[in-house]
Amino acid sequence: MKTIDYYNKHAEEFTASTFEVDMESLYQPFLAELPEGARILDVGCGSGRDTLAFKNKGYQVDAIDYSEELVKKATQLTGIPVRLQSFYEIDADQAYDGIWACASLLHCERSRLVEVLQNMLRALKPHGVIYMSFKHGDLDREKDGRHFTDLNEHQAEELLNQFKNISLVQRWITIDKRPDRTEKWLNIILKKHDQ
Repeated sequence: MKTIDYYNKHAEEFTASTFEVDMESLYQPFLAELPEGARILDVGCGSGRDTLAFKNKGYQVDAIDYSEELVKKATQLTGIPVRLQSFYEIDADQAYDGIWACASLLHCERSRLVEVLQNMLRALKPHGVIYMSFKHGDLDREKDGRHFTDLNEHQAEELLNQFKNISLVQRWITIDKRPDRTEKWLNIILKKHDQ
């Protein structure tokens, strides 16, 4: 679990580099699909930045992360008891209006993306929405001891085509919001149907 070791070791600097980033332009299209006071699951919440933002906007938020150190940090920062849980272990049933997976599924093994997405869809109420983002590209790679699964538009389409009960709400490319970064990100919002 090299990736987890990285986050446990670098929790302090990771939090410092991500917590202040203004994500409002990414929140808006996601929250526009949700009812007032919706219940949101923040998957791989990291520092807790987005959890706190959603909480402050009046949403009910549950948050999970697989790094013990980040769970501690996020719990402190948000006042929400963040659960130590991997995205491979999501087992809720129709509990959430929205699932926010910002820059977390990019650590999922490509061969398990369908399984993880299936579990996330099961955790969603009918007409619920998922936001997810990946670094834009087509590689499986290691960087600084972390595993990354990059995704491009074609791969995203192939992934989503394996599900009958969803529709693509929006897919767009952004540049990293951190001031020292120029990487491109693929953002996806999808909606779950009844059947």
